[in-house]
Amino acid sequence: MEHSDGTRTPVIDASVHIFAKSNKDLRKNYMAEPYRSRGFPDYEMDWYGAPGGEYASGTEGPDGQYPGSDPDIVGGHLFEQRGVDVAILHPMTRGMMPDRHLGTAIAAGHNEMMVTRWLDDGSYRDRFRGTIRVNPDDIAGALSEIEKYKDHPKVVQIGVPLQSHEVYGKPQFWPLWEAAVDAGMPVAVHIEVGAGTQFSPTPSGTTRTYEQYVGFMALNYLYHLMNMIAEGVFERMPELKFVWADGAADLLTPFIWRMDCFGRPHLEQTPWAPKMPSDYLPGHVYFVEGAMDGPGDVDFAGEWLGFTGKENMVMYGSSYPHWQDNKLRVPGAYTADQRDKLCWRNAAELYGIDVGAGVSAQ
Repeated sequence: MEHSDGTRTPVIDASVHIFAKSNKDLRKNYMAEPYRSRGFPDYEMDWYGAPGGEYASGTEGPDGQYPGSDPDIVGGHLFEQRGVDVAILHPMTRGMMPDRHLGTAIAAGHNEMMVTRWLDDGSYRDRFRGTIRVNPDDIAGALSEIEKYKDHPKVVQIGVPLQSHEVYGKPQFWPLWEAAVDAGMPVAVHIEVGAGTQFSPTPSGTTRTYEQYVGFMALNYLYHLMNMIAEGVFERMPELKFVWADGAADLLTPFIWRMDCFGRPHLEQTPWAPKMPSDYLPGHVYFVEGAMDGPGDVDFAGEWLGFTGKENMVMYGSSYPHWQDNKLRVPGAYTADQRDKLCWRNAAELYGIDVGAGVSAQ
């Protein structure tokens, strides 16, 4: 990202969605029986298709392969055309399955696909970093996947679905979060594609249209986060880091203010979490942010970003190849420090990425 004075700001894209080339590709090359021939939803069986199409134009493979499934096309778009320095890959899987072992097999297949096709091979392998997907409904299977990949130098994150069957502060998930801490990796929570056995997108039922779904669905991170704080997860695991990968940092400030308001007179009820709720945010909570999050390019954008310390939590993510395909736009009211934190610094520190000592911004 070049500025008018000739200096450059590095760019880390913290949310690039990748896919298998097709269902046949996933089944044949990355899954074994008895799961290869089992039924599971297609990527696009999510009930809320975007009106203009799910994916940005030109992101398909040369022979009609699924968008975001060709490392050379993805790398060309991100690194050559947009000037991205490093991209964090997030494989898209299929939601929660009725058979938890099938869900684990689907996640494992995507992990193998990502590692062998994107991280260990290809023209851009040195500029990709990866998120392994694990199934929180199958703790033993999830721990096995973490153990398998935790020492891979380009695997930097563990991914779980936003559409879970329980809030993530509950004790049954603690071994999974402890394993993430032990592996030295953050946990990323992302909306799944492909509708499995998920609940309604709102606590009050099912919305009718896509714009309602996409507007409200990310709210579910608040239920997870507030539960994790109240259950003392971050007090118990001071090194645990969570990335809310579908944006909605703009919702954090009013909700954490509200939780502080109600938590202040009731802290004696949670002796396992003795701090104010907002005190558990720094160093634990991060958000992927695109152009559609926040107030936009307005004169108070920098002040707004400073509320609740959000400037230390946000990381730019394009959501490529999905339709919103957020090309980087930094509000003019951001300070140079806020711009750097959004574009690269927060992600570089979280994922341990050296974007190059020769870049002037460093």
